[in-house]
Amino acid sequence: MSETQTSAPAIEIADLDYAFGRGESLKQVLYGVNLEIQSGEFVILTGPSGSGKTTLLSLVGSLRKLQAGRLFSIGRNLADLEGAAMEHYRRQLGFIFQLHNLFPALTAFESVRMATALRPDLTGNVDERIHTLLSRLGLGDRLNYKPSQLSGGQRQRVAIARALVHEPKLVLADEPTAALDAENTGIVLGLLNELAHHHGTTVLMVSQDHRVFDRADRLISLVDGQMTPIVRTSLDA
Repeated sequence: MSETQTSAPAIEIADLDYAFGRGESLKQVLYGVNLEIQSGEFVILTGPSGSGKTTLLSLVGSLRKLQAGRLFSIGRNLADLEGAAMEHYRRQLGFIFQLHNLFPALTAFESVRMATALRPDLTGNVDERIHTLLSRLGLGDRLNYKPSQLSGGQRQRVAIARALVHEPKLVLADEPTAALDAENTGIVLGLLNELAHHHGTTVLMVSQDHRVFDRADRLISLVDGQMTPIVRTSLDA
């Protein structure tokens, strides 16, 4: 956990419910979720498919509207966010989705550089920052490649670089290592831990990849929309 942690949680969730549909087609996916995550903490949320993990991630990212309960994230009450305030909040996040969502016409370098527009106050040489980040992710010789010229794992690493290059306060990652081999999984986890433990970035990552569990500060399981901590001793043995 980062030495830069503060007493106020980076994420505070209380009594959160969420459902899809209406009437007879109503399907509740989250039931009374309570969670606190500190600044600079790296938390992995795991559990079976359909348990509500991605839904919770999208609520924290303000990609879905709250229905019931409270959700505060990096100092903001997400129930009150709209318009310019919501845009400003999202600019401080780094999203890593299961789908890469890369623009076909942009090279790897251009895709990552586009994300730096979220932080016009970035200091130093931005192009050098991008080159260094892509090189750390094993893409130093792929800077000018477009998505059609990259493998699935390479496209995922470009998307990860795009999410991290502007030094977000909060990273929300949905299965970021699913398409990566062991070596590149280790590199990505190293970057996330570096951001969390040395720069105070909070990381909330959804994953069913057992290779990554021992790299998190905390593991939480979401099953049938309800959350429980995981005892680490069985995993560390």
